[in-house]
This record gives sequence, structure tokens and C-alpha cells, in this order.
Amino acid sequence: MTPVRVREETSAGGVVYRIDNGTTFYLLIRDSYKNWGFPKGHLENDELPQGAAVREVSEETGLCDLVPRGLIDTIDWHFRFRGRLIHKVCHFFLMETAECDTSPQRTEGITACRWLPFEEADALISYANARDVLRKARAIVLAGTPTARSV
Repeated sequence: MTPVRVREETSAGGVVYRIDNGTTFYLLIRDSYKNWGFPKGHLENDELPQGAAVREVSEETGLCDLVPRGLIDTIDWHFRFRGRLIHKVCHFFLMETAECDTSPQRTEGITACRWLPFEEADALISYANARDVLRKARAIVLAGTPTARSV
């Protein structure tokens, strides 16, 4: 039996929130497959996960005023792309902003950005592991003491 070769990939992304008139809104993006989730992308050469997360969120959403609040969680999953098995690890960071205007990065397949209160964001997210990340992010925001962990 031939062992399956798995390609390892590391990404970083962010759960961005803003508070407007006492309501916390979370930012979701829609990809080219019409799935809702969080902005994320590959780390570049010698880039640390938090720096990659801020860069990717900024590129994919057009937000510039992002304040990192710490690591939320690191998740992983397997998928197939062009017949190849991929194991992806993604570090998600909590980020705060006062900005509300977004600009989806269409060249990367981002078709929409949407600010939503927690309940609506939780219902719209396409993947269970991303929903878990959102719930952890909300717990940190509600506690009022964002985590200081970093990767």
C-alpha cells in the first residue's frame, strides 16, 4: 500500500470586531464558492502568524486600522485540491477596528464583506470549525480582557 503524501500549509487570519452604539459587530467574508467565513491566507517568507493575519485581513477587506488583540485559536483541517491531499493549519487572531467601510478583494475571490451581530454571524458561517472560532472570539470580547497569547 502506497502512503498518501500530504502537503502541509500554514495560514493566518482574523476575526475582526467593532463596537457601534453598544452593539458588537463581527466581520465575515464570502468566498468565490459562496461560503461565509473569515479573511485568512498563507504566511509569506519568514512572516510571523500575527503579522500575516493583519496583512491578509487588510488585503482581503480593505480595512487599515486593525488593532490585534491576541490569538483566539489554531485550527486545522484536511481537504483535497486538484487531487492532492492538503493539511491546513490556520492561526486566528482577534482584531478590533473602528472602521466600518470594507472593500472585498475580488482578485482573490472575495465577493462580499458583511458586518453582523454575533447571532447573525454565527448562523451565516459556513463551517463548524470557523463557528467555534467565532464563539471563542465572542467570549474574549465579552470578558473584556482580550487574550495576549501570540504565535
